Amino acid sequence: MKSAYLLTALAALLTGAVVNVSGQGTSGTAIGTAVSEGKKLFEQETFSGNGRTCRTCHSVQTGTVSPEDAQQRFKTHPDDPLFRADGSDDGAGNGTTRIQRDATIMMHITLNARVQMGDHSAIMNVPRGIPTTLNSPALDPVIMLDGRQLTLQSQANGAILDHAQGVAPSAAQLDRIKAFELTNEFFTSPEMINLARAGTDPGLPPGSTASEKRGRRFFEDEIDFVDPKHGLCAGCHAGPLLNETNLFAQIVFGVPKGTRFQNIGVSFFNDAKLPLQEFVFDKNTANELHVFSPDIGRSGVTGVPPTEDFTFANFEAFKIPQLRGVKDTAPYFHDNSAKTLEDVMNHYARFFFPFIVLTDQDKADMVAYMKLLR
Repeated sequence: MKSAYLLTALAALLTGAVVNVSGQGTSGTAIGTAVSEGKKLFEQETFSGNGRTCRTCHSVQTGTVSPEDAQQRFKTHPDDPLFRADGSDDGAGNGTTRIQRDATIMMHITLNARVQMGDHSAIMNVPRGIPTTLNSPALDPVIMLDGRQLTLQSQANGAILDHAQGVAPSAAQLDRIKAFELTNEFFTSPEMINLARAGTDPGLPPGSTASEKRGRRFFEDEIDFVDPKHGLCAGCHAGPLLNETNLFAQIVFGVPKGTRFQNIGVSFFNDAKLPLQEFVFDKNTANELHVFSPDIGRSGVTGVPPTEDFTFANFEAFKIPQLRGVKDTAPYFHDNSAKTLEDVMNHYARFFFPFIVLTDQDKADMVAYMKLLR
């Protein structure tokens, strides 16, 4: 009886349906109330802050904000809360160049004790894109681009305090926000809802066109030592959400299967043209190391310097994003430097060269296939 109730409650939480906790009546249940109150908190509550709500940065359609979204919002509502605080150029509400161009928010991240800024500050200030909320709350336990938040509640609390500049929400309010984030509104397809409910992997779509079928080969979770392009993308985009490393990456590169953070050279190439900042690892020790980077990524959380990062999962590494519904969640990478999927493919062509040469046809095929993922 208890297990049956838990399954019923979980299903209701994911669908936003009303569950009769007491067994009497059809309305006013704890779960239904949590979801409805969570929706109100997500969409309307400012927590006495700068006017932002969760919905300010996480749209229904994409779960994020694109440069086009920001430009349209500024055109129609230049006083929108999106452009306040860390959404402005100077952090004080003045200037919208960065957010209209890149849709990035200026983050102020407390660093691991092993690393500090060159000016001795323990805070790293870096512009980052807004991670989409589509599929992620119910299906991805790794939260934030660098994984620094461990629960949905802590993520919501951090956003309210830092980005909305509001008063601290109660534990009950945070639980309700989480309950709403697990409803149907946050999934890209019925297949993703079924994955969350029953753990059913939808697998890869077969593709219809010749281009889509060719593109599928890059995402097939195969170990092919003859054709390095076969399964190339699956090296880091395996699993039901296509967001983790696979066995091939473990055998060839020593990256443990299921790894969620990788350095793919985005900070190295720095197409966003962000200023290089000085980071000091293990200051005042025999291993003191000074490095310059626009954003050290996961290392800011773990404190692992590049000299110890043997699997490239810390220094300038970021969370491997899930690819379900990826065609709708542009721009891409932690700094939003890739505005389109074509830009993503151009980055990878440069990243893999000269070991693997991606042709224009290869890139077009991969884009065609990614647009099928739901």
